[in-house]
Amino acid sequence: MKFSDIPSHDNAKRRMRQMVATGQIPHAILLEGPEGIGKFALARAFAQYIHCSNPDPDGDACGECRSCRLHQSLNHIDVSYVYPVVKLEGMNTPPTSDDFAKQWTEYFKGRIYMDLNAWAATFPKKNSQPVTYVTESAALLHKLAFTSHISKYKIVIWWLPERMNEEAANKLLKLIEEPFENTLFIMVSNNSKGILPTIYSRVQRIELKRLPDDIIAENLMREHDLNADDAMAIAHIAEGSMLAAENHYEFSGESEKYLELFIQLMRLAYQRKIKDLRFWANSLADLGREHQTRFYDYTMRLIRENFVLNFNVPQISYLNASESAFSSKFSPYINENNVERLMLTFNNARNDIAANGNGKIINLDVAVKVIMLLK
Repeated sequence: MKFSDIPSHDNAKRRMRQMVATGQIPHAILLEGPEGIGKFALARAFAQYIHCSNPDPDGDACGECRSCRLHQSLNHIDVSYVYPVVKLEGMNTPPTSDDFAKQWTEYFKGRIYMDLNAWAATFPKKNSQPVTYVTESAALLHKLAFTSHISKYKIVIWWLPERMNEEAANKLLKLIEEPFENTLFIMVSNNSKGILPTIYSRVQRIELKRLPDDIIAENLMREHDLNADDAMAIAHIAEGSMLAAENHYEFSGESEKYLELFIQLMRLAYQRKIKDLRFWANSLADLGREHQTRFYDYTMRLIRENFVLNFNVPQISYLNASESAFSSKFSPYINENNVERLMLTFNNARNDIAANGNGKIINLDVAVKVIMLLK
């Protein structure tokens, strides 16, 4: 993995290059920021750049030396990966990362954007919550006690240190306070508030921001042959996360179904067709709780976008082609007199459905309120 393989984050890359150029590389670094922006890939690129024996003039690993080839094949002996795992049935002691090394390599090979849910799904124990156990610290102590083999530095790339249990965190604190010579920790966190404060205070932190919408849109157009408007609409919804953008694309067929339900609701409510709205409420309920909550999430986004559409500033409106076709005529019905109450109505319905409320009753109540709010 090279810096050039990772979109955006130019300031962080510049800072890392400076560390290597001056020889002032902190023994513990934390890359923190939202999920799905490429933090783990950046950690890998940084490790490869540190180990590279012939970096190019532009400040990147050469990709050709022995160390680079070993990094790219995930076989560099001076690099250790730590990641949360699951204790499976039959295990007498809590596992370490090495117990799942093959599974891990297959999972993240070629990935730029890491997904904890996707990693958890690779375990046979479903609905599992991967964590890092105290046994990991003992395994690391054993590894780091030996001198490096190929390069000057031994590097530990630690994914999601916030998922350590308290005992493991306290053991790691000792490793950071009294590090082995020429040993570097590069940690990658989605939620740095979950890291033990005494560890957090002892690492040099590099905060990474969300990805720009145009970067996400370009990736969607390249990978999925989307047109520019649809790609930008998804990018806006994703709020800077490539993972969220991919998930929205994956469920784009779902969104079309939700748009159809939204249009039905608004047209029937405007026409005050109570009997048809009762059928609409039952049909939505039949989709199940998860689809209903996602429908109301979708509905709140569409209400916001229709309200914004009234400002006649296309640059801040993010609708795909199908949504735009409907909203161009519908948006005047969403205004300062009803937008807040509509949002509250849909948000309350979403929360009531999630709390196992009766979907048919909740959905019909929404429909009646929409009738009154569209007057």
